[in-house]
Amino acid sequence: MVVFGLTVVRHGETRYNKEKILQGQGVNEPLSETGFSQASAAGIYLSNTRFTHVFSSDLLRAKQTTDSILVKSQFCKDISVNYDSRLRERKYGVAEGKPLSSLRAMAKSAGEQCPSYTPPGGETLDEVNARCKDFFEYLCQLISQEICLETQSSSTEGTDTEIEEGRSATSLRSNDDRMEFHSECNRGDKGLDANILVVSHGAYMRNWIGYFISDLECTLPDTVTKTELSSVSPNTGISQFIIKFEMRKKLRPQIHCICLNRGDHLMGLTCEKV
Repeated sequence: MVVFGLTVVRHGETRYNKEKILQGQGVNEPLSETGFSQASAAGIYLSNTRFTHVFSSDLLRAKQTTDSILVKSQFCKDISVNYDSRLRERKYGVAEGKPLSSLRAMAKSAGEQCPSYTPPGGETLDEVNARCKDFFEYLCQLISQEICLETQSSSTEGTDTEIEEGRSATSLRSNDDRMEFHSECNRGDKGLDANILVVSHGAYMRNWIGYFISDLECTLPDTVTKTELSSVSPNTGISQFIIKFEMRKKLRPQIHCICLNRGDHLMGLTCEKV
């Protein structure tokens, strides 16, 4: 059984977030002063978490958020960051750079509602979901491959000594050697094969979490409401999950949500939810 932790963080606030202007993929705004403060607060909150992998959208606001989080880390300051275009915000086509109210007016004229409406040149929700699914399956495959390589390496290096001591040469590693999911959200869970940080965007994250719930039957904390499920995360909102799956069986992964769009690290800071 492979077990890994997944922490997903929305980028910090930009000037366009505050002004409720759509950015999508075509508007590459940097973080505002508030956005840097939010990212720093998220970094402090996650500072004791030992991440093994870090992924970020390749858009500037996500990159800056990732850097601000890692600089606060006790363990991951020098970890390499994988920038992945699959983590980009939903593309809004002709609506990018325009107020959110304009998108709503376009949807109304077309007889549709946000967020299901797709403006000309934009991505459909199905296209965003396909990106989410592709990236998640990639993560599962990546961790599986790394564990297989580690198992093979351990088998080769430890054959002589382990046989002499009467131990199995094929064991991956002891539970004491596995990573721990350090977090106030999940104080007691241990024994992770990997711990992954992903920094992305509001609409993308909402679709990804929707994919977890609808397609993969992710279990949720009892306190999560329907409104929270349909809402966009606040800037630097934190969601955390435990993922379990069998490497050699084509079974649906087991996903448990530890916390969803958590924002208590932002107390005292101004943050926008758009």
